[in-house]
Amino acid sequence: MLKPGHEGARPPLILIQPVVLSGGSGTRLWPLSREKYPKQLLPLMGNDSLLQATVRRVDGIAGAELAPPMVVCNEEYRFVIAEQLRLLDKSGTIILEPFGRNTAPALTLSALAATKTGADPVLLVMPADHVITDTAAFQRVVSQGALLAADGAVVTFGITPDAPETGYGYIQSGASYSGPVGQTDASSASLIARFVEKPDLLTAQAYLNEGSYLWNSGLFMMRASIWLAAISACRPDILLACQSAWDQSSADGEFVRVGKQAFAACPSDSIDYAVMERLAAGTAIRDLDAPALPPGLVIPLNAGWSDVGAWDALWKVLAKDLDGNVSQGDVLLQGCHNTLALSDGRLVACVGVNDLMVVETADAILVAHKDKTQDVKLIVENLKRQSRSEGIVHRKVFRPWGSYDSVDAGERFQVKRIVVKPGGTLSLQMHHHRAEHWIVVRGTAKVTRGEDTFLLSENESTFIPLGTTHRLENPGRVPLEMIEVQSGAYLGEDDIVRFDDAYGRQG
Repeated sequence: MLKPGHEGARPPLILIQPVVLSGGSGTRLWPLSREKYPKQLLPLMGNDSLLQATVRRVDGIAGAELAPPMVVCNEEYRFVIAEQLRLLDKSGTIILEPFGRNTAPALTLSALAATKTGADPVLLVMPADHVITDTAAFQRVVSQGALLAADGAVVTFGITPDAPETGYGYIQSGASYSGPVGQTDASSASLIARFVEKPDLLTAQAYLNEGSYLWNSGLFMMRASIWLAAISACRPDILLACQSAWDQSSADGEFVRVGKQAFAACPSDSIDYAVMERLAAGTAIRDLDAPALPPGLVIPLNAGWSDVGAWDALWKVLAKDLDGNVSQGDVLLQGCHNTLALSDGRLVACVGVNDLMVVETADAILVAHKDKTQDVKLIVENLKRQSRSEGIVHRKVFRPWGSYDSVDAGERFQVKRIVVKPGGTLSLQMHHHRAEHWIVVRGTAKVTRGEDTFLLSENESTFIPLGTTHRLENPGRVPLEMIEVQSGAYLGEDDIVRFDDAYGRQG
């Protein structure tokens, strides 16, 4: 057996810490994507959500030892993300941001978490809401990036463009990298010449013709210590605020809550603006009164990448019929071309239409021309100005114990279909303005009503009077399904007083 250092010995595995940034809202994918259930949580490409697909695609990277995934997200999504990781059989760390502060603070918190035990892994930073269709190609390039990052570089991956795209930022690659990388194969890595913002069409075409420009993917690799040194040199104010927030953090199972007040003081900035642009060749980083910064490198990536930022982008990456149509759900198409039609429940029928995006959900339908999908966000802005719930939540709302679907509503009444997963427990609570009627459709319910606790089976019901303390639990092994009829003067979700909650929720 060869010993380490002998010719032909297998190099040691590189410890890679997957970091999934899950902060996007995906307003241009409304009505499927909502503020409180954004696109990264949706199964837009198969059975996995985009977040699950992001976590899954790192499995099997050659030459790497993978640490459990680390997800940075808003507190609003914590239970859904925890459940999605559980379904993948992935135990990881979920860092909760009390406020959105863009990607540079999110990565800084991740680096602090990754080094808390003295380790210094290579961070593989991935947005949770992107699509990559060629996993094998992705893993080959990541393996190369890991070697470069382990040697001290900050690596990003640029998407090889196939069109003059105006919706992406660009990275111009410079000279081929030939730095001190030992046995690293750096043949496809280049120094970053510059970052450029989203161009107009003529400029984008010029970039495509020139050949040295790549789309900015938002994917990065670097050692945790290298990122902390770089952010310290470039944006010490961000590091100071994140360090203070991390020092005040507390663990709650797989969740890590950082200090709220300290993080509120953190400036908002992206990885690109805060650090990467200063690593580009030819910038004025030498004028900074700071230690020398690591090289910024870009590696081309051709792996079927898309940020699925709008419906036309999703149409491009989904499988199409011979007429260029994409259909999912209960859809009938007749004489249509280059059309996307998605049904979340009801039948959608399209006849003789071209270049349309048609998306049906329980409470909203979108019809948009393929060339105008960027403007869907204007509809969401309008919904918010009108204080309409369709811009914020779906009719079906997920909770840590299961979900509820608002089936019908009118003056002084509301009907919900409630599903409680096995072992799920709602909070011990009380309402000031409504009474509730519960009817069990499937499974067994354990009901606490005032001083009484009892079981309800299928086709049995009970009544919860206004002002009565109550709790619903599922003690069985199958999902509990029930119909809840609320009646009263006010039926808002904020009419709730929680006395005890298994999931740490307040109010």
